[in-house]
Amino acid sequence: MFQIIGIVLLFALVFGSYIISGGNMGVILHALPHEMMCIGGAAIAQFLIGNSMPTIKGTAGGFGKVFSGPKWKPSDYRDLLSLLFLLTKTMKSKGVIALESHIEKPSDSSIFSRFPKITKDHFAVDFICDTLRMMTMNLEDPHQVEDAMEKQLEKHHHEALAPSHALQNMADALPALGIVAAVLGVIKTMGAITEPPAVLGEMIGSALVGTFMGVFLAYGLVGPMATRMKEVVEEEGAFYKIIQAVLVAHLHGNAAQISVEIGRGSVPSEAQPSFLELEEALNAMPNDA
Repeated sequence: MFQIIGIVLLFALVFGSYIISGGNMGVILHALPHEMMCIGGAAIAQFLIGNSMPTIKGTAGGFGKVFSGPKWKPSDYRDLLSLLFLLTKTMKSKGVIALESHIEKPSDSSIFSRFPKITKDHFAVDFICDTLRMMTMNLEDPHQVEDAMEKQLEKHHHEALAPSHALQNMADALPALGIVAAVLGVIKTMGAITEPPAVLGEMIGSALVGTFMGVFLAYGLVGPMATRMKEVVEEEGAFYKIIQAVLVAHLHGNAAQISVEIGRGSVPSEAQPSFLELEEALNAMPNDA
């Protein structure tokens, strides 16, 4: 919502100030199609040249995150803590054998099925199941498990940030591409140097539109979108950090409720359930889960 408001304000204030000060929008509108063909086309071309197909697809899909924000809401963090509570409680009270059926086929698990949104996130499910599987294979050193989890998180985070880096590279290139368009306009103007001053003035004005559009798009639109995309990825990454915190706490021998309380401390402040809210959610879990 705020992103849409920001875009509206961006265009309204920049072009509004230009019009109020006596600027002629006709010059910009006349030059805009050709300048955007040069600048926008070159920007897309450098984006395709410099990035792999997964990054290109990720960037296209990431634009939705700019406006919708992180996919994990406060209720999802509460659900994650409840899911981890059930898994660690099952492992502690019923043993490894009782847990195996849940981590080998999470799609058929009576525990995972209670949390469909989390189950749809393949990385979250694999991250939980792979870590618990290591524990069932007698890898019970908390430091080794934590190190293995940290490497998985770093890899996932690096891949998730690739689209925002690619978009930021495009933003960094736009001012220079605007200069390219402007230089082409100056070359065109110099080729018509015998024309009257009024014609030359209009041609130079059109050439400068290229520089303006390159800087305007870079710092007013594309750059902020890349920053927002990165911010959303960082916020979503906190969700997986909670999994690490709870399972490592469990390996240190803490009770299931203590482990999830440690995990609750890692939840972002704006989405963090209170102690009582989490306790009510855990008490609502069926005893035979």
